[in-house]
Amino acid sequence: MAPQQSDTGTAAQGLLNWFGAVRARTEAICRPLETEDHLLQCAPQVSPPKWHLAHTTWFFEQFILQPLAGDYRPFHPRFGHLFNSYYETVGEPFPRSRRGLLSRPTLAEVETYRRYVDDYMRRAIETLSATHCLELERRLSLGLHHEQQHQELLLMDIQYNFSQNPLRPAYHTPDPAPKRKAPPTAWHAVTEGESTIGHEPGGFCFDNEQPAHRVHLRPFRIASRPVTNGEYLTFMEEGGYARPELWLADGWATVQQEQWRAPLYWFEGEGNWQRFGLAGAQPLNPDAPVCHVSYYEADAYARWAGARLADEAEWETVARRQPVEGNFCETGHLEPIPVEAEADAGDTPQQLFGDVWEWTRSPYLPYPGYRRADNAFGEYNGKFMCNQMVLRGGSCATPAEHMRASYRNFFYPHERWQFAGIRLAEDA
Repeated sequence: MAPQQSDTGTAAQGLLNWFGAVRARTEAICRPLETEDHLLQCAPQVSPPKWHLAHTTWFFEQFILQPLAGDYRPFHPRFGHLFNSYYETVGEPFPRSRRGLLSRPTLAEVETYRRYVDDYMRRAIETLSATHCLELERRLSLGLHHEQQHQELLLMDIQYNFSQNPLRPAYHTPDPAPKRKAPPTAWHAVTEGESTIGHEPGGFCFDNEQPAHRVHLRPFRIASRPVTNGEYLTFMEEGGYARPELWLADGWATVQQEQWRAPLYWFEGEGNWQRFGLAGAQPLNPDAPVCHVSYYEADAYARWAGARLADEAEWETVARRQPVEGNFCETGHLEPIPVEAEADAGDTPQQLFGDVWEWTRSPYLPYPGYRRADNAFGEYNGKFMCNQMVLRGGSCATPAEHMRASYRNFFYPHERWQFAGIRLAEDA
């Protein structure tokens, strides 16, 4: 957990504990992998696990040790080129689509690199002075939340890489998920009025969550749970992928070009639909939330269902009233699971957090009053505010402490390898 102490010594110990826990979690994710698995890059948007291990280490080296630790010497003079992701203001990144070509440095060398940087980071935290305490804590918090983002990306990329193997290997064997029937969808009504969205002062957030601001909402209703596999299968059986009137123009062009007929990782086998996940190939669970759909598919499904997607202000207004609880990566399922049918839930939205990121109809744009930083940190989120759509709520692969109601995730509308699903909304 992120430290909340104000005393310098106590805060330093809290930061050390948090740093150690996050770094250990990344390595635990990679532990089931073989050496060969660490080298795979089966699509341009996917990165090899070895690269994730090195990039998250480079982030601390580049943004904390080199500017703040006067005695630090970089581990290797060329690692800044190889493991910089997209920070043009601090160097020339190695092309993303070619990361799988890097057989060297070896996995063992990358692991040595992590230990080298971790040792320096522990010394820097232990010896932080009053002068650098707040700045180091600010940068360290960003670096650790950045690594937690890459923990989910690691799981996304491992699943995609394994899905390309005809053997359909399993990454892990989870504990049995609870067997539940999804309850009927109810509708939670929100009246017209003013609402505040965005992160208010206190605690960590990314810059794209600020500033908090008032929005006017028209009356709407939001579904009590995400769309299930079984419901999405009905959309498919009723010709959803063959009806151009349901699709945005770019979505229909993508369906034709890519020959989409089902969500990513679905395939027909043994007379029934199956789904490939981190546990390997499994029969499709009709009651679990549908996952690995693009924005285009989510939008088409909503139109077929006579509804729409929520915008992010609607979603956050509802989510602020709910505890940040759900099926996150700590549960060990690493798969969306059916909602628990609570007798007294009524129209109260469930599964807003965890299980699947929920597409909104909101384009990823700056909030009113947003100011992008002038330094390299301005590249973290600000330069991507074009041609992408916002998702909310986290997933079964998201660390729980990484999530909050104001969190804005974003992906291009055609992308499907993230743990993304659908929640319907409608005008009142």
